[in-house]
This record gives sequence, C-alpha cells and structure tokens, in this order.
Amino acid sequence: QVQLAESGGGLVQSGGSLRLSCSSSGSTLDYYAVSWFRQAPGKEHEGVACISSGDGESFDGHTFYADSVKGRFTISRDNSKNLVYLEMENLKPEDTAVYYCATDRVMFRSPGTVAKTWAKPEEFDRWGQGTQVSVSS
Repeated sequence: QVQLAESGGGLVQSGGSLRLSCSSSGSTLDYYAVSWFRQAPGKEHEGVACISSGDGESFDGHTFYADSVKGRFTISRDNSKNLVYLEMENLKPEDTAVYYCATDRVMFRSPGTVAKTWAKPEEFDRWGQGTQVSVSS
C-alpha cells in the first residue's frame, strides 16, 4: 500500500523559514508529479507548488507555483532518498495552514498537462496526513 508522509512543520515567526519533506513508501516519487497543497481553517485546499515527474536521470521535473508563494517557496526532489521538499522562506501569517503532499493519479503525466492540473486536488489520489505550519506576526 502506498503511503505518503509529511514532516517539517512547526511554529515560526513572520519572515522565518521552514523546510517540509514528503516521503513515500511503496512508490517512487520521481514517477509522478507531486504537489503541495495547504488548507487553512474554513478554506478549501489550495495548490501551493508542484514538481512534474523527472526523467529518471538528471532532470527532476518542471516546477509550478501559486502566485502567492512565487519567489518565497521552492519545490525540489531528492531521488536518492525518494523525497520531495518544499523550502519556504520569508513566511507570512497568511501561510498558516496544514500542508499536504499528494501524488498525481497519472504516472509520467506530461508537463504541459501538469501545468493545467497541478493545483486541482481531484487530480491527485494519494495524500499524506498533513503537517501544521503556523506563522506568528
């Protein structure tokens, strides 16, 4: 059974940084687009960042970001560890949410299609349980 798990959340002050990790047991993350979503209280899931599937060698995938996090968040892979990271810098109180990683329901989806689907929760069929990120002002 494929399971995802997030780690790295916590409480930071405004302007601080955190690095979230997404690990998978039972699947190779490099085969799938992986998105980070977040959900604040009373709100729906919001797509934050995505990395498309890699080529199994040196190319890790195309990256996509929500406008609200561009220039502050960076998504990346470490295929040797089967991990996907979300590096978050210059955090703001409005970044407070539970952060989830999720894998695409389609293996090796083309980057052109991922560009259209990466922020749609219904396109992702495996989710972690989430990690809380809280940013104080």
